[in-house]
Amino acid sequence: MHQEEINQRQTHILQSARWCFLNFGFKKTSLEDIANRAHLSRTLLYKHFKDKEQIFINVFVEWLVSRQPSAKKVAHSQRSSQERLMQVSQLLILEPWADRIGAPMGAEFYDICEQLAPGIVQQHQQFILQCVAVILQDEMAAKVFLLALNGQLADNPTTTELFQRTKILVDCFTAPVSIC
Repeated sequence: MHQEEINQRQTHILQSARWCFLNFGFKKTSLEDIANRAHLSRTLLYKHFKDKEQIFINVFVEWLVSRQPSAKKVAHSQRSSQERLMQVSQLLILEPWADRIGAPMGAEFYDICEQLAPGIVQQHQQFILQCVAVILQDEMAAKVFLLALNGQLADNPTTTELFQRTKILVDCFTAPVSIC
């Protein structure tokens, strides 16, 4: 099997596993569930991943960390700070939220990640802060923006509501003269 085929199979396994984790939850998802969803045998699954925890961590990395190169490119682009902040928020917060919010067990996804791979979660949070700090040219303002944005998640808004709220925050933090 060529490396490209191996990579495609792993991507398919991770997509299948993400669906299982978001719909059944980490505890109730079995390797059999993932194998069935991916149309593979458990034996073949073990050739790619040693256990459910490793699959979950790889799902998280594929799902969130893989967005980082695009976000970094946007953060350093020549667009307006308003456009860059909105697009980085879209890539790193809104799109992952949209994936999670509609799933039965989506609320636990990030918490399980923090338990299994706290270093990866911290790295991802630090990356988001760095991108926002580049855009706002102020690390403290970036922290305040992210705290305000995270606060908007508390009542589990719809993706439309979260987009609207994020737009208001972006406008407040990027306006030449404070409008807030």
